[in-house]
Amino acid sequence: MKENKRGISRRDLLKLSVAAGTLGVAGKATLGRAADETPENEGAPGAADESLPQVPRRVLGKTGESVPILLMGGGMGFDRRFDPKLAEGLRFGVNYIDAADCYASGSCELSVGSFHTRADVRKDIWITSKSDQHDPGGFEKTVHESLEKMQTDYVDLYYLHALKDPSYVNDELQAVVARLKKEQKIKHFGFSCHDGNVDELLQLAAATPWIDSVMFRYNFDKYGKDDLNRAIDACVEADVGLVAMKTQRSEVSFRDAWKKFEGSGKWTKHQAVLKAVWADDRIAAAVSHMDTLDKLKQNIAAALDKTELGSVDRRALETYAAVTREHACEGCDHLCGGAVGAPVQIGATLRYVMYHDVYGEEENARRLFARLPAEARELSRVDFARANAACPRGVDVARQMERAARIFRA
Repeated sequence: MKENKRGISRRDLLKLSVAAGTLGVAGKATLGRAADETPENEGAPGAADESLPQVPRRVLGKTGESVPILLMGGGMGFDRRFDPKLAEGLRFGVNYIDAADCYASGSCELSVGSFHTRADVRKDIWITSKSDQHDPGGFEKTVHESLEKMQTDYVDLYYLHALKDPSYVNDELQAVVARLKKEQKIKHFGFSCHDGNVDELLQLAAATPWIDSVMFRYNFDKYGKDDLNRAIDACVEADVGLVAMKTQRSEVSFRDAWKKFEGSGKWTKHQAVLKAVWADDRIAAAVSHMDTLDKLKQNIAAALDKTELGSVDRRALETYAAVTREHACEGCDHLCGGAVGAPVQIGATLRYVMYHDVYGEEENARRLFARLPAEARELSRVDFARANAACPRGVDVARQMERAARIFRA
């Protein structure tokens, strides 16, 4: 990618205008060539704005495409009219938008369509979307609905969303994926996963030639485990492109967790976590929910600064991980959920508590919880003591679910 010859510092970058301005401010980006095929100082995304540095890029596995190491997460949706964060990100080379059919009650894809049509940048951006329908027929139907909502003839990458059951990756689905690729409706295929069997699903991806990429839960604390490292290595060996999500941990009922990070002062906790993820060169990119322009600027600054985390910051992250470990739910419902003998969804519920407490997305958390089946919302009628004993992380599930009942009045 093109080097920033002006040497813009992190401090200078944060002083740049936070306003995206008119439609034309997005600039033009260029996708398509792998990093090792791009001549030095030529063809960088967003290069039309010569005054700005561009976020570094890595090749996303067997897709052969280079993507920015920082991806624009759409889990909470975007402005339906025209989102200035998408335009501002594109100016710095953040031209990968992560969407899904179910994000923001279905409005996320509509927002993506509105953005690229008004800015006339469809060929300059990478769009990933997802289907929460995992059977072949439902998956294909969702693909067509996504294309219509996003006002595009194709999607760059399409995932099975939040995959848990590996049996859905079967010959029937392979036939549908092959046909959609032949029809040029999807360029690449994969799945996302964030539950307790991530390692199993990564090994499945590594052994399945028609899976191009996986987006999975990755954080600085969890991935010291040998089984997961072996699974990640297997994907790298098979050239499966890896995208990290939920990198900031999923601690719940612990609003002041970030205060346990006392690093060098150069990086915030959130920036330090991203730097730690990017230090793992097996990971192509990290997707981040950036609901304000200020968060976008801070994450871009962290991506542009080539300085690695120092020992002070790494020790601070380790301390933070240690003191928050008992508050961090890893979503392994098959253990704690199976122990209570009730149709509750502990992993999803605690994820929504995390949105409420850590992300500050209180209304969204309540809305997501309300979408769970009625029987899954009957928290006050369940004894969660056995879930505590079943949790391998030592999370006080009973106390957290009691808090969830209060927050969501369940």
